Amino acid sequence: MKIPAGRLVWDLPLRACHWLLVAGVFGCWITQQLGPSWFDWHVRSGCAVLVLAAFRILWGLFGTRHARFASFVRGPKTVWAYVRAQIPGGPAVTSGVGHNPLGALGVLSLLGLLLLQAVTGLFGTDDIDNAGPLFGWVSDSTSHLLTTVHRRTFSVLEVFIAVHVLAVLWHQMRGHDLIRPMWTGRKPAADVPAPEAIAGSKLLRASLLLAAVVAILSWILWAAPPASLY
Repeated sequence: MKIPAGRLVWDLPLRACHWLLVAGVFGCWITQQLGPSWFDWHVRSGCAVLVLAAFRILWGLFGTRHARFASFVRGPKTVWAYVRAQIPGGPAVTSGVGHNPLGALGVLSLLGLLLLQAVTGLFGTDDIDNAGPLFGWVSDSTSHLLTTVHRRTFSVLEVFIAVHVLAVLWHQMRGHDLIRPMWTGRKPAADVPAPEAIAGSKLLRASLLLAAVVAILSWILWAAPPASLY
């Protein structure tokens, strides 16, 4: 018996953004661990995370069907019903083709934390040799405050990332493969009604949105005063 071809659910821009964010966050972490001499690469990694997070938010407004927030962000009652459904003996709840209601909260939380982490880092300083590219736009006291927020936000972000990974593994153990579709974009046809599948990835629209985000951030960095501690 021939296995039906999977149906496209996750578009290419969304999948690329997801995995590039993984690489960007890891790049931020490893360059911080390697010390001050890697600060320039730390900033580059942070800017990449900022661009990707901003793009994902825009893609949540203008992207393909299952990438849009309107398709998967639900109210408290729906989220609670989904949580109850995960308990043995709980009521059956249909979570839909894209993100489930609880996963949607994770998406929003991670995007918010990534934006906060990246933006505050632009104004930060280590009080030794290095300062973020927008350090010249704020006072020393404001920079110190934003640096504190930057450091503490990463600790919170680590917790959310760990929860995200554990949730994915939990679904994998229950037979719900979330990893392969995030690589291929496709889910089994049996799980995706034909009308729910997307026809393409809207690459031109994604390219224009990404270019706009890059252009705006580049202009902001270019217009900023010199970031010097001296």
